[in-house]
Amino acid sequence: MAAGGAGCGDTVEQCRAQVERLTRELAEANREKIRAAECGLVVLEENQSLKQQYAELEAEQETLRLELEQLQEALASLLPPA
Repeated sequence: MAAGGAGCGDTVEQCRAQVERLTRELAEANREKIRAAECGLVVLEENQSLKQQYAELEAEQETLRLELEQLQEALASLLPPA
């Protein structure tokens, strides 16, 4: 009977060790998940910033295009007809 009791003790210790190992693995998985989420947020913020820059550049391009058209019309009005 003493041998059976020792076996139970070993099993309990093995279970405790396994629970501790699984707890550590779970904590590490949670840390990795948080890091991944933080990286995802950085990517989303950068994406939003790039979209804003793109919109600003498109607006500037349109403004420059209109200015060019106006300058071409002004130049054409100054040149003698061909």
